[in-house]
Amino acid sequence: MPERVVHTFAGVRPLYDDGAAKAKDATRDYVLALDPPYREAPLLTVYGGKITTYRRLAEAALDEIARYFVPAPAWTDTVPLPGGDFPWDGIEALRVRAQGLWPFLSETHARRLVGAYGTRLDRVFDGVRRPDDLAPRFGAELTAAEVRYLMRHEWAVTAEDVLWRRSKLGLTIGRDDESALARFMADAGERKSAAQ
Repeated sequence: MPERVVHTFAGVRPLYDDGAAKAKDATRDYVLALDPPYREAPLLTVYGGKITTYRRLAEAALDEIARYFVPAPAWTDTVPLPGGDFPWDGIEALRVRAQGLWPFLSETHARRLVGAYGTRLDRVFDGVRRPDDLAPRFGAELTAAEVRYLMRHEWAVTAEDVLWRRSKLGLTIGRDDESALARFMADAGERKSAAQ
């Protein structure tokens, strides 16, 4: 029943045309093509790739253009992703810590927040001491504190950015909460513009 569909998504995976007879046989790896025209900035085109190898791809891209710029040493293989600076088996300890600092969080809410933000949850909840500091709420788990963080630090501009591109909470939030979120974000954006 199409009227009951909440959300759909389709993605396109760009593959490099390596001459394979069938698309299913084409390389799934990335291919870098450097076009260094005389006396102009070089153009590096990245074909293909996978999200799971984006760090390796980024370093390969920098290696490809290194002769045109002074490169910094490679560092991404030793630095955790933002909020990921905890042991591989430490997520449960972070959840317990979160509920100790903010005892009004349910276990499922704390687990989602820790899964999304890791150690950056301290930034998300900066200044939060009691449940009212989270307000307003948009559905069961999305709060203004989280939305403000996403707007300040993860460039969320619209309700769709928050609900679909940052959190996937659009699957659980109703239209009224989505409308309230859009109004909240528009007001916050206007206040930010007026302050600048």
